[in-house]
Amino acid sequence: MDETSFHNQIIMKAPSILSLTFILLAIISCSRASSCADDFLQCLRKEFHNYSSISNNIYTPINSSYSSILQLTIQNPRFASDPTPSPLIIITPQHESQIPPLIHCAKESGLQIRTRSGGHDFEGLSYLSQVPFVIIDLIKFNEIKVDVEHKTAWVGVGATIGSLYYAIAERSPILGFPAGICPTVGLGGYFSGGGYGTMMRKYGLAADNVIDARIIDVNGRLLGRESMGEDLFWAIRGGGGASFGVIVAWKVQLVDVPKRVTVFRVSRTLEQNATQIIHRWQYIAPKLNKDLFIAILLTRTNTTRSSNNMTINASFFSLFLGGVDRLLPLMQESFPELGLVRQDCAEVSWIQAMVFIAGFPVDFPPQVLLNRTDPSTRRPFKGKSNYVQQPIPEYGLEGFWRHFFEEEAESALIAMTPYGGRMAEISESAIPFPHRAANLYKLLHVVFWGEDENQDPDKYIKWSRRVDTYLTPYVSSNPREAYVNYRDLDLGVNNVHGDTTYKQASIWGRRYFKNNFRRLVRIKSVVDPKNFFNNEQSIPPLH
Repeated sequence: MDETSFHNQIIMKAPSILSLTFILLAIISCSRASSCADDFLQCLRKEFHNYSSISNNIYTPINSSYSSILQLTIQNPRFASDPTPSPLIIITPQHESQIPPLIHCAKESGLQIRTRSGGHDFEGLSYLSQVPFVIIDLIKFNEIKVDVEHKTAWVGVGATIGSLYYAIAERSPILGFPAGICPTVGLGGYFSGGGYGTMMRKYGLAADNVIDARIIDVNGRLLGRESMGEDLFWAIRGGGGASFGVIVAWKVQLVDVPKRVTVFRVSRTLEQNATQIIHRWQYIAPKLNKDLFIAILLTRTNTTRSSNNMTINASFFSLFLGGVDRLLPLMQESFPELGLVRQDCAEVSWIQAMVFIAGFPVDFPPQVLLNRTDPSTRRPFKGKSNYVQQPIPEYGLEGFWRHFFEEEAESALIAMTPYGGRMAEISESAIPFPHRAANLYKLLHVVFWGEDENQDPDKYIKWSRRVDTYLTPYVSSNPREAYVNYRDLDLGVNNVHGDTTYKQASIWGRRYFKNNFRRLVRIKSVVDPKNFFNNEQSIPPLH
């Protein structure tokens, strides 16, 4: 019997030994936590010549404002309950020069760092850890400098999508940026994962339009594009920036938009042939003119026309970079099944279109995009993403809908985001984000539940997994692709203690990054060989 076989038999015969080992490690970690926190604070006092410059931005559990700071940008209350591991310390630095000492002291005291910019991480990894940790909350890095002449902007990672849109529109009515729909998302993680938006078919992802960045590495060095080198600059644009350092700012290339654009939102239920229209959309949406983006949001709703009083509502929402007189003939030629008419459309400025796309009435003042938190959308949830490369047949869609008539799916939704256009033209290896020409659209399904049910969310999570299993024949394979900004720990995780092998990490890494995962690991091995910046799905170095 070889050594590997013997080792495997020991593991199979003695799971209690492994369990005991992990329990002991947890006890040791807990006993050390208080000491680690003290060591960290003591180190900061030595590192900062003027400790008062940072002390007012340090929060520990004994501070009255600790809880409010922690909860401020947590977007998924699933991870905000009492049993959830909390940070020993939260730091909200105001200047990039304050971050190197935080990295140094975390290393010296044996604490892990989690960086947070918006708190939208699907699995809460920007504010959770299974080992003693501190949060560097970059919410104060929210400055945006727009250069209209050169069509660029420097953006602090603590700024939100909504604040970026607003800052651009204040300076120019004919410039925009291809970012996302949700205005409260922080730009630190959003850019570093790729970044979808309603102009992606015209201009690509947000990360495709990043032209410089500022990052503080594991050695405390502040690096720009030139000093970090093209490998690291490549890695942080779609490869998950938190694996490589603390990103503090992005420089982006702004894009041209017309003075007037057109938006619409048209709803169809199953009784109004939604299934047939969606089936047709799969063939049409990726091939439309690059100026036209039509996505679908599906939810369950009540109807008096159905015997079981439930139906699926499909909301087709769109941004067209042009006027309604150009849009209507294009729709009549390409997608007459939707039945779009002039009354469905509104011609507005680009910034008002972003207000509308965010879910507000089209005439709402754009200042609404500056709201950092939206209590109405803060509910526990579980989400999963897939990529569709061949149209799902009508019977496949109908089977999908049946899951949404189950009890757990009362507050579930499906989002279908079209590809094609510029997305199909950019190489899979241009940045770490690899999901390009082969895909027709991205499919996201999310299930929500009430905060009063958050102590026992298992039935909702199991429902999400059942739906994902159902989709298996209809989505990409080898690997089955997923979007890193819709993080899903069901795909696999790194070891909490000890090294993670390349083979182990590849289980989830190839789903997010395909063949780009190998290059990400090589870069990680150079810039952070001891794996200081790590989490459950961070890029591991080679060992």
